[in-house]
Amino acid sequence: MSAAVVSVLFSRHPSRKTFFIYAVLLFLTEVLIALYAPAGFIRGFVGDVLVVILLFCMVRAVVPIANPVEKAAVKNTGDGIKRFFQTPWLALVVLLFAFAIEFGQYWGLVDKLGLGGNRLARIVIGSHFDPLDLVAYFVGYLILLGCYWKRCES
Repeated sequence: MSAAVVSVLFSRHPSRKTFFIYAVLLFLTEVLIALYAPAGFIRGFVGDVLVVILLFCMVRAVVPIANPVEKAAVKNTGDGIKRFFQTPWLALVVLLFAFAIEFGQYWGLVDKLGLGGNRLARIVIGSHFDPLDLVAYFVGYLILLGCYWKRCES
């Protein structure tokens, strides 16, 4: 990899394109885990940790992010929507979304939506509640926060 590519991927202020690249790489990783990883720790836990990070990267790839100069303006103007899409808040929203999907599995959301016979819906939404998934989602959230705080320190 060239130095320019590395500097873009590991920038202190990643762009939407960088988050798109992260999302694609994480999606491909998730597909490889789903296809080739045996049932167990990698498939059952690591895949769920990565799903939270994947969702976060997908949102950040779509939503414009504030650069450091805009961050100062956001604090002064109280523009809530730009503040909402800053890392800690967005990471929390992604975590709550993942929790909502998991609890939807507990309450049989796929069947209640009438999608019980749709294989894709059962894969995407899921059909089996697992409390360990909630732990995995929280670990993914902690990784996002750790990356954010590490970036703020340097």
